[in-house]
Amino acid sequence: MISILFAVVYKANTLFLSLPLPEPGDAGSALSTQTGPALSVSVTSLISLPPWLTILAGITLILLVLYILARKDLRFARLRFKLEGIIHERTEELLSQKEKVDELLSNMLPKETASQLKLTGKASSRKYNMVTILFSDIEGFTRIAEQMNPEILVDELDKFFFHFDALVEEFNIEKIKTIGDAYMAAGGIPDANTTNPVDVVLAAIRIMQHMKRLKEEKENFWDLRIGIHTGPVIAGVVGQKKLSFDIWGDSVNTASRMESSGETGQINISGSTFEYIKDFFVCEYRGKMPVKYKGNIDMYFVKGFRPEYSVDMKGEEPNRRFFTKLQFLRLRDLEEEYLAIMEDELPAALCFHNHKYCVDLLTRCDLLAGSEQLSEEERLAVRTAALFDCYSYIRGYSERDGYIDQLSREVFIRNKYTEKQARDICDLLKAPLFPPTAGSMPGMVLSDARLAFIGKPGLKVNAEKLYEEMNSYGMVSSKEDFIKNMARQLKSFEFYTLTARKLSEVSPRHQSELLTEKNGQSGKTTSQP
Repeated sequence: MISILFAVVYKANTLFLSLPLPEPGDAGSALSTQTGPALSVSVTSLISLPPWLTILAGITLILLVLYILARKDLRFARLRFKLEGIIHERTEELLSQKEKVDELLSNMLPKETASQLKLTGKASSRKYNMVTILFSDIEGFTRIAEQMNPEILVDELDKFFFHFDALVEEFNIEKIKTIGDAYMAAGGIPDANTTNPVDVVLAAIRIMQHMKRLKEEKENFWDLRIGIHTGPVIAGVVGQKKLSFDIWGDSVNTASRMESSGETGQINISGSTFEYIKDFFVCEYRGKMPVKYKGNIDMYFVKGFRPEYSVDMKGEEPNRRFFTKLQFLRLRDLEEEYLAIMEDELPAALCFHNHKYCVDLLTRCDLLAGSEQLSEEERLAVRTAALFDCYSYIRGYSERDGYIDQLSREVFIRNKYTEKQARDICDLLKAPLFPPTAGSMPGMVLSDARLAFIGKPGLKVNAEKLYEEMNSYGMVSSKEDFIKNMARQLKSFEFYTLTARKLSEVSPRHQSELLTEKNGQSGKTTSQP
């Protein structure tokens, strides 16, 4: 580009110099030479250059300026791009470091506590009414430590506790700390639940089974004692520079006494824990055992799973019935949580699918499921679907199916429902309310429970609530057409289950006649001036 510009300037200069010069003494001359061969150049002659040459010189000058500016912008653009690249790299490094710090913090503390620390800079203590604490200890570890190479000892302990960590995480238990050869964990924190006694005992059985395998591989491997107790604790974070999540209370001391009062190869539990787990596990009563500073306490050894909840009735491995029964406990926690949410957060537009309807639906499902002799697995699916039937409308009718799929991922799977259980629950929830469609006995039970209001006096009131709700979400428009359509469908309606038909106080056909009659009277009344 530069070479082209210089060529243009050179050409212009050549043309300019080839022009004839004015004679000395010319009247129009503003500048002349007096003597000799010197040249005289007239300013007027310069000004009166041909127009095309003036334009060419101007364009050349403009192009040259533009080129210089463009080079300057290009240089700044390259510099800015380089700086942005450096900033991007540094940002990526900072994000990577932040993720590592967050991961380290979440490994040291419960996720909820870690999040609170990051947001506010501190974590508040909290009291829990039902927590199950586990202590384990290696028998004669001091003697073992004196005889083993320190590096080998630490390596063995690391492998040992690594397996413990995996097990407590699997059963939703929080590791508290290790002190030498002692391992401490607790269930029911930071998220309170009612399954923690069963979860902790189940993890303890897995730990003992792991120890048994290790002893089979190594004849003189360590012996382990485990002690468990259930009770209230206070949990929180201590320390300023070295943060530590810990629990305090008399229950912690009692759990520690359960471990020290136990025997090698045994899981020793208190009478408090026994009351929570006796329907799941076989336990051997040891009697009232003396405990330092606590007097005599009931103690039990956990011997295995109850025969009806174990594979091959041997008590060594839990079967499907065991986990279904445990899932009912988790469902109880979900009911407590989501019934409270529905009572406070369901939109006013859901005047039919409200909190009261959900409570009645749960009761009616239990009654019908028992009468129709549904299996435990089917009852679990029906009751879970009944709990979330109203809640699934919280985002409206049009988004309900998509929200049900979201609930499957975020609620059902997270709370240890199997993939098949989650799919079955979603299928039950997505079935239309009216007219009903059901292809299985669980679907028939849920459908009859949903439509129980059809067999009760006062159908008109419930029909109007349902219309108002659907109208507010743009699902129906004409109230008269809605009522007439329902009355027409009621003429051929019949409950699926025999129990629902027996519990019906008013026949669907009679309800159809009442709807039509009242709707007609209502129409005449509103048409009067």
